[in-house]
Amino acid sequence: MFTDTLNYVFYGNRVLDYLIVLGAIVVGVIVIRLIKFVVVRRIVAWAKKKDTPLDADLVKSISKASLPVLYLGTVYVAAKSLTFPENVAGWVDIVGKILLALLGARLVIAILAGAIKHYWLPREGDVGREKTVKALMPIVKIAVWIVAAIFLLDNLGFKISTVVAGLGIGGVAVALAGQAILKDLFSYFAILFDQPFEIGDQIRVDDKIGTVEKVGVKTTRLKSIGGEQLVFSNADLTDSRVQNYKRMDRRRIATHLGVTYETPAAKLKKIPALVEGIIDPIDGVDFDRAHFASYGDFNLVFEVVYFVQGNDYKKYMDIQEEINLRLYEAFAKEKIEFAYPTQTVYLPPAARPRGKK
Repeated sequence: MFTDTLNYVFYGNRVLDYLIVLGAIVVGVIVIRLIKFVVVRRIVAWAKKKDTPLDADLVKSISKASLPVLYLGTVYVAAKSLTFPENVAGWVDIVGKILLALLGARLVIAILAGAIKHYWLPREGDVGREKTVKALMPIVKIAVWIVAAIFLLDNLGFKISTVVAGLGIGGVAVALAGQAILKDLFSYFAILFDQPFEIGDQIRVDDKIGTVEKVGVKTTRLKSIGGEQLVFSNADLTDSRVQNYKRMDRRRIATHLGVTYETPAAKLKKIPALVEGIIDPIDGVDFDRAHFASYGDFNLVFEVVYFVQGNDYKKYMDIQEEINLRLYEAFAKEKIEFAYPTQTVYLPPAARPRGKK
């Protein structure tokens, strides 16, 4: 009686076949659960011991997104061993492929989102970069869903090559029609991934200086020193030489001092040591050199080079002011005169006014 029940055929399969499939599914689920609770937990524990909590979170998010795919895959593979009527088998195959495509796309998105969040974003947090990531994720999701849809349609028997060819021709037409927009879009991705500057950085583009306020898909906006907003296309920025002042570790200053030609040679020799003695003791300043560099049209030129630590412009100007005042006082004390534009005209005796020698 029991044997007859097991051999009873229902929808083309014996009851025993259904029980075997059910048992395979139960075993598969148990194995998946064991992997989750044993292997994944050990990986998470190892990551935490390595002081990488973000990596542990990434493992958790990926394992959470992968469980539905594994469960569905187990059921699908087990069910494929059964024999169904042609119409039923067709629907089972279609439903299985659709669910696998949907869950697979979700898994890929979870992996990409976790990787971008935990490895591309800095550990201490960056508001500007977080905003950029939020703007990027919809594009990533759309791309993944498009690929998943193409993969699904191809597996369902549609002629994807024709669709892809049509999309390719359409893409070429769109690219030709919107070259400037596409160039700005690609430049946006270049700025996004290469990070030549970030929101809050003070940069110089040609003769314009400003603080980065927003990096958009087509344009980047700066707040200039004068207060007005400067708008650059992303392509202009990637094609230009951009100076990022915020990432400057120290500022090099090369300045010139001009003294009169009447200055005695003994005092000229004192000037380099005098300048060094003024600049070197100042905190945050590294003196480099001071030399009698050249003969000017109306002065003797000394070139002075030093470095101010940091990128704070106000600090640099405060130090520059302090140095200038100390130099002025020291030169006055040594009776060394600064030169200013003058001309001396020498007239031959015949050209002098009468009555004058």
